[in-house]
Amino acid sequence: MTIQVTKVGRLNSEQVNSVLRSATLAPSTHNTQPWLFRCTGTGIELHADPRRILPVTDPDGRELVLSCGAALFTLRTAIHALGFHPATTLMPSRADPDLLAVVRPVAERTPDPKVSRLARAITRRRTNRRPFLPSAVPRSTLATLRHATELEHAWMPSLDAEQCRHLRDLTARARRVQLADPDFVAELGRWTGLGAGTRDGVPSYATEGSPADESWLLDGFGAASTGTRPDPLVVVIGSLTDERLDRLQAGQALQRVLLTATGAGLDASYISPPVMVRAARAELRRLLGCGVWPQVLLRVGYGLPLPWTPRRPLDDVLLDTLVSA
Repeated sequence: MTIQVTKVGRLNSEQVNSVLRSATLAPSTHNTQPWLFRCTGTGIELHADPRRILPVTDPDGRELVLSCGAALFTLRTAIHALGFHPATTLMPSRADPDLLAVVRPVAERTPDPKVSRLARAITRRRTNRRPFLPSAVPRSTLATLRHATELEHAWMPSLDAEQCRHLRDLTARARRVQLADPDFVAELGRWTGLGAGTRDGVPSYATEGSPADESWLLDGFGAASTGTRPDPLVVVIGSLTDERLDRLQAGQALQRVLLTATGAGLDASYISPPVMVRAARAELRRLLGCGVWPQVLLRVGYGLPLPWTPRRPLDDVLLDTLVSA
């Protein structure tokens, strides 16, 4: 039996609907959307949905928590943009590890213009899996993205040219490991290249053309020196330790970075094999040489517009409660 929730804290029912719909637009691995929300009189709880873990790709749930962190940052941003402070408690219950956060909309406040810009980017952000245009990303963008990462208590280590060349090789090897595993290939097939009408997973129109991982490998590094095309901007989001809380914070940093990039007219795609294959991730950590645990690898650039991938209806992601329309 569901319960009608008319308000949460200082948010009325229409505002609750709005911020929850914004939160569901966050990115997730294979668009699994592994989050659940519970509305109470004072706050919105964010829960991980263990039924949506990817047992082959993500056996320890690291990617799931990162995805939920992205949804959490989106929820916080949407609440702030409405003029309320999103007081947030992370990992509030040792007895319930799937309860990742509680966000309580409290005192009214004038929205920060920077946060409002991020909020406007929520509906425009896309994961662009297609090759990017041959246009160089301004190097000043790296400093902006690094600052966005640090605001969420994560880190963006620098990659020099030699590290990038090693990263290209590492990515290719990790990708071969994944594709040699029939269980991985089967799981990938269940969640990608789907037909019209699906509400989760990655539809076929989002994967047409060369996947971003492969186009990055084909572009390579050092092309700029030959004048053929600019080097891609590849960034790492990492954490000092690798606990569940670190992953949750890294997911929030990821979404802040993605919305910051979107606001600057940029697209991003994931370079996933080096962080999904356990041995490759350990090698990447050694390659970075700064003790940071790599959580996300992104390729940032300019892409052509894409339609967004589908999202589950609110009824499917709400626990015990139904926000009235």
